[in-house]
Amino acid sequence: MITQTIKQLSDKREQRARQILENSKPECLDENTYLVPSQFDSNKKYQVTHFDSYSCNCKDFELRCKGKGLYCKHIKAILIFEKLKNHYEIEATPIKQEIELILEKPTENCCPYCQSQNLIKRGVRHDKTSDKQRFSCKDCKKRFVLEPIKYIKGNAKLVCLAMDCYYKGLSYRDIADQFNQFYGLKLHHETIRRWVLRFTEVMEKYSKTLTPKTSGVWNADETLVLSKRGKEKGNLTGNYDYVWNVMDNKTKFLLASINSGRSRSSKDAQKVFTEAYKQNGKIPFQIIVDGYKGYEDGCRKTFRNWGNERKVKFTSIKGQRKAVNNNAIESHHSHQKEFHKVRRGVTKVQEYQDGFKVFHNFVRKNARENLTPADKCGIGINGNAWETMLLNAIKLKNSRNVTGEEKMMITP
Repeated sequence: MITQTIKQLSDKREQRARQILENSKPECLDENTYLVPSQFDSNKKYQVTHFDSYSCNCKDFELRCKGKGLYCKHIKAILIFEKLKNHYEIEATPIKQEIELILEKPTENCCPYCQSQNLIKRGVRHDKTSDKQRFSCKDCKKRFVLEPIKYIKGNAKLVCLAMDCYYKGLSYRDIADQFNQFYGLKLHHETIRRWVLRFTEVMEKYSKTLTPKTSGVWNADETLVLSKRGKEKGNLTGNYDYVWNVMDNKTKFLLASINSGRSRSSKDAQKVFTEAYKQNGKIPFQIIVDGYKGYEDGCRKTFRNWGNERKVKFTSIKGQRKAVNNNAIESHHSHQKEFHKVRRGVTKVQEYQDGFKVFHNFVRKNARENLTPADKCGIGINGNAWETMLLNAIKLKNSRNVTGEEKMMITP
């Protein structure tokens, strides 16, 4: 009987608390103190505090609730208010807004086809992550959505997050599970794989348009990467492919990363030197290599480095490791092998090498200096490197078809 009476009083206090919130709003003095208006006199207010427990300076709390584990109507009003406030904040900033691209849109308020600003709103496109405003151009009669990336289940923020997680060691299935748990977005791991390969190509094209300010001293070396192409008869490398890397000695900027398959010859060395030369924009002063003789022939043919035309100082560490070393490129190979060790073999070796090259140059920071190789070369990117790289890459003309920005005619 006493329990039933206590429950009835508690329900009445809750009803009165709701009436208080319907007529007025509590005033927050600080994170632990509120002023709650009286139910019958709006000019009168009661102070509710919360440290280890709730307390109120009203008579009901002092006489009937204090020390009994009960709450007065003013405390109940604060509990309901906090609950409604948290619910409102979640609804006001749902996941679909949280994962929106926090960057300037590439063609905002401007038609991507004719660059006209004579636009009108033409409906809304709904998907699982957001509601996107459709626009129509009065001049060219095209209809479009002003978004950096179109026709994907997600947005640029999710794409960049997926790429960052992948090149930092997570598998495609781990990333898909992460999106499902934290964002409520169900993506197949194959979808994430297509994102990584598709936009890696776009960013690599953009990175090749940038000219770094390097020291002029290169380190070159080759390493083996496990692939899933299968064994070749008579080939001693088994399931491994050769990957050739050229890096600037001072800034650690990776100038070239080329997969030559099972081949290891001077022509492969020449190919990676040529690629590094295109990225660097000028002939190096010195090239440091290991004892493999194919590098010297590749250097000679790439830079016409013979006779009186000799321009590059070619240095082999064989027999003089105390005077000169190849530690810069060897350190990079250790990080590269950690990345591939988790994969247990990849099919598209060159594509993943391009992505790891972008990650190494523009995203991964040196632990001591807290700078990326791109920062040291004067081409560093502010803010989120993945997002900025992706946005700038999409602005290039040659990436239009890659991002799926097809023309959309208005249906009759």
